[in-house]
Amino acid sequence: MKKITRRAFLAGLAAVSAAGVLSACGGGSETASTAASAAGGAASAEGGHKLTAYAWDASFNIPALNAAAADYKANVDPDFELEVIEQSQSSDVENAITLAASAGDYSTLPDIVLFQDHYIQKYVTDYPDAFVPVEGADIDWSGISEEKLSYSVIDGTHYGVPVDNGTVIFAYRTDLLEQAGYTIDDMTGISWADFIKVGEDVFAATGKYLVSMDGDGNDLIYMMMQAEGQSQFKDGEPYITGNDTLRQICEVIVEMVQKNVCYLANDWSGYINQTILGDMVAGVMNGNWIIPTIRQVPENSGKWEITTLPTLAGGEGYASNGGSSLYITANCGNVDLAKAFLAYTFGGSTVTYDAALRDGGVITTVLACGESEVYNEGVEYFNNTPIYKQIVEMGGNVPVVEQSDYHYRARTYLAAGLINVINGANLDDELANAEQQIRFEMGL
Repeated sequence: MKKITRRAFLAGLAAVSAAGVLSACGGGSETASTAASAAGGAASAEGGHKLTAYAWDASFNIPALNAAAADYKANVDPDFELEVIEQSQSSDVENAITLAASAGDYSTLPDIVLFQDHYIQKYVTDYPDAFVPVEGADIDWSGISEEKLSYSVIDGTHYGVPVDNGTVIFAYRTDLLEQAGYTIDDMTGISWADFIKVGEDVFAATGKYLVSMDGDGNDLIYMMMQAEGQSQFKDGEPYITGNDTLRQICEVIVEMVQKNVCYLANDWSGYINQTILGDMVAGVMNGNWIIPTIRQVPENSGKWEITTLPTLAGGEGYASNGGSSLYITANCGNVDLAKAFLAYTFGGSTVTYDAALRDGGVITTVLACGESEVYNEGVEYFNNTPIYKQIVEMGGNVPVVEQSDYHYRARTYLAAGLINVINGANLDDELANAEQQIRFEMGL
């Protein structure tokens, strides 16, 4: 996940200089260029039964697309075919769009592209001719998580169809909580102040931290802010200084680190390998895509359960972190087929989403699909609780907050400032410095 988001920022710079992006992204950009050339002229023909698509992640997104293709072929069109052209990472797709737009030739693109949620609004704004809206597709938009749709609805127009659910979970080792005298119910709907008290007790009893994060790319700030219904941006500008909620959250994180409640790893590798797989933590808070990582430690099967996030005042908090949606490109020769395929499958097919969950761990944002038997099954690793149904329900409660194309840059500057505060710097000075840097990059 970390590599995707960092490389995706490089792709964003391509809007300014396609050549600069090619240099920065190295092999990733070459992959995109090669795939784009291979796809040239291979987009769908009007009246045909075939579509092409760019997607990344052979163990996650691509199985979901293959599940959708099998569903559509079996239940709608026996002649249907979807050719998935694998990309090494999300930035390859972004680079392909930028290169096509820079050349004024979208014929190098496939019919459909999988695109990262946090970047799509910038790309539709910069290259409006590159995408075809999905208005008119037979989709009950009211049945999809409102927060998820907030990325792909641009100026009131639906441009994309959601794929995966980025709802944040807080997973806990219930056996470790028990050693400190707590249960999963004690962690549900609590305040961050109470969370810190529990964390101190857990560390004293077990030597484990109650949560960890990558200190270099700290997502805690964003997730904790969204759980409060707040953003680091307001009316299109950074909202760092003067943002009392943000300041309180930074204070909470600093206190958690100082009291051995939170461990900030040096980088993403340390976060995954050292803290989660290395058995340093009694809790994990992140987008639900972190579940396969948690499950890589077989001896902990049955010891985990999930719940919602704490909040500043207490009460259940909801957030989302990561995710992507599917978009139709200007090179699509059969837009009606593309809309019909996306609408039938990711727009609400239980068959598609059941298979996507089984084959790749992709969780739906379509609330009705979360009612299926597959979603209601208990998951052995998580103490036989139906966590997937739980996650879909949680996703329906995630508040919509203002997003920005500079989301990841804000994360970088705030994370660096937070480390400085932990090392003795003044919080207000660091917040002011972060805002100044973001405003400079935004040209404000």
